[in-house]
Amino acid sequence: MEDTYTVLQVIARSWGAMFMLLFFLGVIIFTLRPGSRQVHRDTADIPFRYDDRPMSDDDAKAQSRQFKEARQ
Repeated sequence: MEDTYTVLQVIARSWGAMFMLLFFLGVIIFTLRPGSRQVHRDTADIPFRYDDRPMSDDDAKAQSRQFKEARQ
């Protein structure tokens, strides 16, 4: 019983570490992929989008059309 537990523990540690490493690298690659710069800039500017004036009805309608597929 102890030998089986030790073997499973070693496998779980090595595969777990490999999974976490691959997940981390995947997140980094996804974040730094080509073409994502504009998406990140738009997301970062959300708090400051309507700093100078309140959102107009036209802006609200355009925003609802832009993200319509995400709400379905």
